[in-house]
Amino acid sequence: MTKKRYLTHNDIKQYCLEIVRQIYADNWRPDYIVGITRGGLYPAIMLSHYLDIKMHTLDVRLRDGDEQESNCWMAEDAFGTFQMGGEYECKKILIVDDINDTGATFQWIKEDWQSGCLPSDPRWEEVWHKNVRFAALVNNLSSEFDVDYSSLEINKKENPEWIVFPYEEWWQ
Repeated sequence: MTKKRYLTHNDIKQYCLEIVRQIYADNWRPDYIVGITRGGLYPAIMLSHYLDIKMHTLDVRLRDGDEQESNCWMAEDAFGTFQMGGEYECKKILIVDDINDTGATFQWIKEDWQSGCLPSDPRWEEVWHKNVRFAALVNNLSSEFDVDYSSLEINKKENPEWIVFPYEEWWQ
């Protein structure tokens, strides 16, 4: 049986503040934040208010087996539009989820965005982690995806615990 680890609202607040601290330390500011449904919405809203940056949502529920939402306009924002003088005008986007568990959600977004917007253009290598960054409140170190920002680090391979966020079982 997998052990459960319960986080509090105060934990979430502290984790969001740690992500803000890391963003400031990087001297990087997104043009907008993307919250992943369901778990990423709560921290994305908190970051959006704190940083005074607009927020959008993206519906990606791989675990639930539902169809995924593809927002190619976000990919186009990240990739940028070619301007006179040979420069690209790109948006900086922070994609937020509550947990980077296996990395599948973030990897799906990367593959979806790139496949929908000039998939073989080598500029995509510049887009990831420069224009588009990924944040998770909880980062599983055994995930196959590296996030740019996180607060709590766990390793489910060494300690298989289930993280329970306060908005998941708030009625108990």
